[in-house]
Parts: sequence; structure tokens; C-alpha cells
Amino acid sequence: MPKEWILNQANMRWGLTKKNRVGPVSELIRKCSPKSIKEWESYYFKNVYPKQHLEELGRRLFIKITEVCQAEIESIEEEDCINFIVNLVINRTYDGYKSEIQTIYGQLQEALGVKVEPAPDEWDRGYNVDFFIKVKDRYIGLQIKPAGYAYIPQIINELEFQKKTHKKFTDRYGGKVFYVISVKEGKKKIIFNPEVIEEIRDEIERLMK
Repeated sequence: MPKEWILNQANMRWGLTKKNRVGPVSELIRKCSPKSIKEWESYYFKNVYPKQHLEELGRRLFIKITEVCQAEIESIEEEDCINFIVNLVINRTYDGYKSEIQTIYGQLQEALGVKVEPAPDEWDRGYNVDFFIKVKDRYIGLQIKPAGYAYIPQIINELEFQKKTHKKFTDRYGGKVFYVISVKEGKKKIIFNPEVIEEIRDEIERLMK
């Protein structure tokens, strides 16, 4: 397993099995529709690249690992390892936290001043709820949708079904389920229907009583 991990990491780093190196293998194997691995092997070596081509890529991988990776490993000092761990735990965790605030649920959490949590898988499957807000012993459901979703014909039936599952959620957990519409503005996502924030706030107040 350690050997395979090293081979896989090095291969991904230098892209030795990308399309431009070995061809679009996923498309090619479907085109070939082989009934055995031997049939696929024969097809590939005859129509795509000869075996010698793959062997040469393997030799290049060996050079990368035994020369480049080896030299890089030998250049690592104890201080590099200490700085890496500190940076990962402190700096990158903070950066991730700040990025999280830029997400839709992060914006909701900041605007409402309450904790917004990811829904468990069974809620996603059973009630079509992505996130929830706990209010005392009851819950408000949130489902995030891309802007324009309601106008896609094939989704109309799905929306009708979701209304039923959302009602089941309300019947069981007490709170309503709200659609939060997401739209991209540059690289950032923003809430397309900001009025929903006030609606959610009203629901929180209702459940607090």
C-alpha cells in the first residue's frame, strides 16, 4: 500500500496518465466494449499506443521518484515539518473558516446570528433538507437551490414532491423548510432571495415562544 500511494502521488503530480499522454481511455474502452482484459489490451496497443509507450512512461515515473522526489525529501529539514504542521492547524484552518463565511450557509449564519448546521444524510434523502437551525427542541429546515431552478421544466415535478417532504419535516420537527436561492456573483455566491432571511428570523421567533 505505501508503494502504491507513492506511485499514485507521483503519477498525479507529473500527469503521466493524462489524456494527452495515454489517450482518452474511458471513451476508448466503451468504444471497444471488450469482453475480456486481453481484448482491451490488444485493442489499446494496436489502435492507441504500443506497449513500449507505456513502458517509457513507467521509466519516466521511476526517474521522477528516484531522482526528483528523493532530492526533495533530502532537502526537508525538521523546521520545515514544524512550520508545515503549525501552518496547517492555525493559518489554513483560519483561512478555511473565513472562506466558509462566504458560502451561502455562512452568510445565513452571520445574518441570523444563530448556528446553521448541515443536515444528516437521512434528512437530505427523506425531507430534502440541506441544513437546519435548532430552536429549543424543534428544527427549521433549509434547502439551497441555484437561481432559475424553478423554471427548469423537468424540475417542476420534483418541486411538488419536495413540498410534500417539507410538510412531513414540519409535521415531525415543528419548523418550516425554506428555499434559499444561490447565485454566483463573480467568484462569490450570494443569496438571490434575501427576503428569506427575515422569513427565517420570524420562524425562529415563533418557535421560541
